Amino acid sequence: MLRYLIILLFSFSLSACVDRTVTEIVPSAATVGTPEKIFVSTTRAHEADGSFGFRRGETLKFLETTVSIPPTHTPGTLKFSYANPNPQKEFVLANVTELDGVQGLREHLRGQDDVTIFVHGYNSTQTETIFRAAQLTHDIGLPGSTLVYSWPSRATGYGYAYDLDSMLFARDGLERTIRDLKAMGVKRVILVAHSMGGALSMEMMRQAELQEPGWSNRNIEGVVLISPDLDVDLFRSQMRRIKNPPDPFVVMVSQKDKILNISARLRGTDEGERLGNISSIETLEEFPINVIDTTAFSSDAQSSHFVAATSPALLAILSSVRRVSNTFGPDERPGIDILVPPSQRNPDGATEIILTETGQAQVTTP
Repeated sequence: MLRYLIILLFSFSLSACVDRTVTEIVPSAATVGTPEKIFVSTTRAHEADGSFGFRRGETLKFLETTVSIPPTHTPGTLKFSYANPNPQKEFVLANVTELDGVQGLREHLRGQDDVTIFVHGYNSTQTETIFRAAQLTHDIGLPGSTLVYSWPSRATGYGYAYDLDSMLFARDGLERTIRDLKAMGVKRVILVAHSMGGALSMEMMRQAELQEPGWSNRNIEGVVLISPDLDVDLFRSQMRRIKNPPDPFVVMVSQKDKILNISARLRGTDEGERLGNISSIETLEEFPINVIDTTAFSSDAQSSHFVAATSPALLAILSSVRRVSNTFGPDERPGIDILVPPSQRNPDGATEIILTETGQAQVTTP
């Protein structure tokens, strides 16, 4: 067990030699690269220097940011510096503006029908999360606006326990964010969550269902859990409470996810499995979800724990699926479901989609 803990800490040790709290804003960068607007809803505390660090805040705050994507950017890569950034080669923050509460966010989202909420995982600073959301938005070509839900991660390799508590602390803020978006007239909210953010998203939906059965399906157009760091039994319990989940509901997994393998073994799971690296969907067959196996794309991905964002080949497929989905009518199931021929969809249970390196989908329904 100690061996796995050492490996987990070593996995994040390279970032310990720099000050990850530094955020340099370069307004001129917007004229160098491609500007991408990313909104932020955060439960991080507002520090005296104006930054949002790891402390937990009592109120929900909203920001508008502009990220400059460098001219040299290639899909699946994310290059940035904590100090003295080079906008010719790196992602750079060109603007950060704190909005006047919900009213300020409403004014900036006026007329937007679609908002994708990106929920980050463990060991993340706010700026890193904004950059990742900008990269995904740019590489896939997400419609509408992108909003990061930035919860108070300790942003250190040894902060896993702190992040677990912060994840639970942040449930109310995520629910509030979705309620606010729907109240201001946003028609479609898509929830995209990575790693521990998947656990946060599931806990948020479960608590909302306890108050208002059917809330998740009524308020969330679709859910995508990427490499969720979540116990399978816990996920099953949460899904039984949700009962009628948003549709589509997608879980993206990779059996070569090294971080999730370590996470599972730290918890005493001999099989080394979390929801994000399961080898079989047999235990999920009662739920109307799609499980997409991205293992084949691990070889060209910069991160085995975030294949969906760092594999150029997979990003090309996701971008193509997104463009095709725009040609379908409003009654069609949007996005990733187009990978599954209608005749092969299983409305009553899990569908397994194994993506091959050629972009073909092998579909299995229990």
